Amino acid sequence: MNKPLRSFAVVPAAGRSSRMGRHKLLLPWGNATVIESVLSRWQQSQVDRIVVVVRQNDLELIRICRQAGAEVVVPSRDPEQMKTSVQIALRHIEQQYAPCDSDAWLLAPADMPELSANVADRLLQVYSDCPAAILAPTYNDRRGHPVLFSWRVQREVHQLSAGEGVDSVLRRNEVYELQCPSIEIHQDLDTPADYDKACSRQTERPR
Repeated sequence: MNKPLRSFAVVPAAGRSSRMGRHKLLLPWGNATVIESVLSRWQQSQVDRIVVVVRQNDLELIRICRQAGAEVVVPSRDPEQMKTSVQIALRHIEQQYAPCDSDAWLLAPADMPELSANVADRLLQVYSDCPAAILAPTYNDRRGHPVLFSWRVQREVHQLSAGEGVDSVLRRNEVYELQCPSIEIHQDLDTPADYDKACSRQTERPR
């Protein structure tokens, strides 16, 4: 009997929101905050564990993430790049759960309050029958998030050079692209204009 597939959501949340000008993950989103919406979407998906990497002094974010049921990793040194946060999360998963190569981890930025749990679940469903090590959703021929990686790919993430990001791993591997009907896979919040547009979309949606 094959060992059941385990899956882990990696949420790098140690950024400084420099382009937003304020802590974007704590901005209001509906009746909650951006990060609460992100974690709620992950909770609605079929992933087994949610691992969030946070800066040491980000105490309110740490509290919210723990309250939401995520595993919070607070490194002794604040990550300077998203790549570093991802590496820290992967080491935590390795130490706590010792995944096998056929397990999976999914990656999406922490500033996507419209993250689709349905897309994450579709990726997991397809993965069991897909020979590719990486699966990515696409909309209008453009890749988005979350991206699913076979656990064995984490070795390549740890081998990235100083000037490389996780996107370099995608360029080196076969990527199975899953067509999606929604632009939500592209909608992160980098600037005040992004946030204003996202809030407008939320207001305009039928209740």
